[in-house]
Amino acid sequence: MKTRLVVAALCLNGIGALAQTAPAPLPPLTTIATLDVPRYLGHWYEIAKYPNSFQKKCVANTQASYSLRSDGLLQVVNRCRLADGQTSEAVGAARQQGEANSPKLEVRFAPAWLSFIPAVWGDYWVIDLDPAYQLAAVAEPQRDYLWVLSRTPKVDHPSYQALLERLTQKGFDINKLELSPQQGD
Repeated sequence: MKTRLVVAALCLNGIGALAQTAPAPLPPLTTIATLDVPRYLGHWYEIAKYPNSFQKKCVANTQASYSLRSDGLLQVVNRCRLADGQTSEAVGAARQQGEANSPKLEVRFAPAWLSFIPAVWGDYWVIDLDPAYQLAAVAEPQRDYLWVLSRTPKVDHPSYQALLERLTQKGFDINKLELSPQQGD
């Protein structure tokens, strides 16, 4: 009987230790309150990102341009320089989810004829944006993807550090961020 109690106590102690080391679940990801899409349109430079499979060939000059299409969707053009000096370009479309000022968008790079399939659309949420629309952070609800975008190829250190602090508060591991070199870096 005494042996069973010792074994039970050891098991419970082990379970307690496991529970203490398991990370707490993150709260749902929040976005900015509203997005003025016409102000967001234009050219953005990628300053940093979480590494991902679809950008692994990009070595520098990763940029995105957003413009309004005649059908009400946004055109998204992503470009980057490859190791051989060539430029890679991906053209896609984005649409807002919900209200006209919603910071939650969906983006697709699959052909338009596949747009009826929900899986071709990926979440593109603006989670941080300065009042002047010069520095932004974009992610998706599971926090698997993260991009830091700027209107200029370089961001001043205090602004970048302040953004990193806000991203940490939102549950992002900023140690996973990979800087994105721009022309002249």
